[in-house]
Order: sequence, then C-alpha cells, then structure tokens
Amino acid sequence: MLRSITLSAPLSVDEALAIAERDLARSGLAADVRAAACTLRDTLYGRVVTYSPKVFLPLTNLCRNRCDYCSFRRSPGDPGEWTMTPQEVERQLLAARELGCAEALFCLGDKPERAFAAYRRTLAMLGHSSTVEYLHWAATKALAHGLLPHTNAGLLSDAEMTRLKQVNVSLGLMLESVSARLCEPGMPHHRAPDKRPDKRLAMIEAAGELRIPFTTGILVGIGETRRERVESLLAIRGAHRRHGHVQEVIVQNFRAVPGVPMSRAPEPDDEEVTVTVALARLILDGDISLQAPPNLNPASTEQLLASGLNDFGGISPVTPDYINPRHPWPHLDALRDACARGGFVLRPRASIYERYVDRPGFLDRDLLAPTRAVQARLTEQSGPS
Repeated sequence: MLRSITLSAPLSVDEALAIAERDLARSGLAADVRAAACTLRDTLYGRVVTYSPKVFLPLTNLCRNRCDYCSFRRSPGDPGEWTMTPQEVERQLLAARELGCAEALFCLGDKPERAFAAYRRTLAMLGHSSTVEYLHWAATKALAHGLLPHTNAGLLSDAEMTRLKQVNVSLGLMLESVSARLCEPGMPHHRAPDKRPDKRLAMIEAAGELRIPFTTGILVGIGETRRERVESLLAIRGAHRRHGHVQEVIVQNFRAVPGVPMSRAPEPDDEEVTVTVALARLILDGDISLQAPPNLNPASTEQLLASGLNDFGGISPVTPDYINPRHPWPHLDALRDACARGGFVLRPRASIYERYVDRPGFLDRDLLAPTRAVQARLTEQSGPS
C-alpha cells in the first residue's frame, strides 16, 4: 500500500481512504506511514524546518459562532470581550518590528457585525463601516512598519478577499473538517453557522480563483473519524490542484480548556497527532508546506519532525496565542535545539512562500517591494545557509 510514495506521487484517493480504515497501531502500519512521510519530506524540503516570526493581532474576539471547543470567542458584555483600538494596533506593530517580527497575523471572530449591533457601533466610532475596512487599515499600518500581513477573518466574500488582497500577502481559513456530521445537534459545530463545510470549501475555492496564496488546515480530536480527516485533506488537495493556491496546511490538535462545552473531552494523543501529520504529508502535493503548532505539542517536536513536518507556523516574541492562551509559544532557542537533535536546521520565513512572490497574479504589485525587503531581512537574521 505504501508502494512508491516515499519518492514519487502522493497517495491516491483509494489508497488514502484504505489506510484510514486500518487499525494502524495494531497492524504496525503507523511506523511505516511516519517513515514514508519523513522520507518524502526530506526529498521535498531537505533538513530545513521553518517558522514565521509574527505578531498576533486579534482585532476582535466577538464572533457569531459558538463552537463547543473554543475559548476565544465572546459576545458583547462578556468578561474578556475586546476590540482592539487603532492605538493598540499601532503599539503592537511597533513592538513587533523592534523584536524582529516579519508577519502581522490578523485573526478574529466570524461575522461579528452581522450578529452584534454594539460592535457595529464600535466600528462606526473607530471610523469604519465594516470589519474588512478596519482590517484594510490595520494591514496598511503593518506594511508601514515593515511587516507582511496575513489575515484569517473567517468566511469572506469574493469582494472582501479582493480588497484584502491589496494589503495582505496571504489569507487563511481553517477548513477544520468536511464532516457535516459535526454540525448536527450535540456536535461541536451545531451552533456555528460559518463552520458548515460547504461554506468553507466554497471560500477556499474562491480564493483559488482569485489567485490568493492561502493557508488552511484541519482540526484533530473534535469528534471526527480518521476517515473524515483524510477526506478533509483530500478536499484541500483537490482545491489546490484546481487552482495552485494552497501554500500551507496546518494539522492542529484539539486541546481542552475550562469553561467550554468540550472542557472534559479527551484530547488526541501523540500517536494520533503524528500519524495525522504523516498522512497529511503523504496525501498533500509536494508544493504544499505542512505545519503543526509547536505550542500545542510542546513535548512532541522530534516526533513531529519524524512524521514529515517541515514548518512550525507562526511564533511570536510579542503576543500570546490568543486562540490557545494556556499554551505559550516555545522559546526559539529551545525549539532550535530540539530541531538540531533531530538533524534539522530551524530558519525564519515570510508569510508568503517564495514560489508565490513572482508567480503572475498571486501578489499585488504594490506588495512586491515590501515582501522582498522582509525576505532580505530574514535572510540576514538567519545567517549563512
């Protein structure tokens, strides 16, 4: 079943689904899958693993969705509710540049202005008619500070993505899962209208048609089956093969937090996470980078690398992970040492991958000079190859 995947084509649909149905631990296939993924990663990316030095700017944590695992979202008046002021945005951007960041990650709740009149009033008070207009302003400020914006603002229309493409080098939306079953009563996405798989797949397709470098990914451990994970990865691969725009895929594991409906739900173990990472490497095309958040897997760095990982995503010296605040970013020296123990070199990268910079239509022409400046700065910081 693992015939030539270490050196040639990704798994076929039938092969991937067949592996998903196997008891990988009992059959001994888990070790084979990880080894094959590791060999394939080495062939594709060598022994360099990357990360993006970023500042995390949660423009607002208001969100109309109520996912059972999420501790980030708030409604107006809830304890901990916030919308960043322009002054707070500016302060964070200044600190980020001083500490060597290259990416400004804007991450926020889905469609808050559709759900909350109080938030619409806040936007108006800040001088903006919509969240996308505020994001456009904030991304322009990030560029002025020498940072490359990447925005994950939930579901966006074609017009909204087109506008944000003017000031963002990449956009993102986690697919999470293609399983409509997870949207049924009693399941984690039941109260989350924007988590319907058809809506999220439609935006991923639209981003491809608009030639936007894109980040997406899956969640592991929210009630989905292994087959559903594989089906989700195959759906992402299909969109990429149609449009060539998926620059990276995140395999993100569920971590339980107090105060949410899934606070007592079991977390996926290291075996399940690393096997999923390995399957992702074997399913996705070779030009799609593969990452998993190191702060959600602090004891598993070497196991992830041995499962085909080639990127750790964004790591911030300025701000916490507002989505998972109980899980701090790793210290870069410790992460670099863990990589070295596995025979890898850790290097910073920009939030747009090199292959999209000069590719016609994928980067707004006004963003080329800022992108090249950031890339040059990161090359200088990382030292000789």
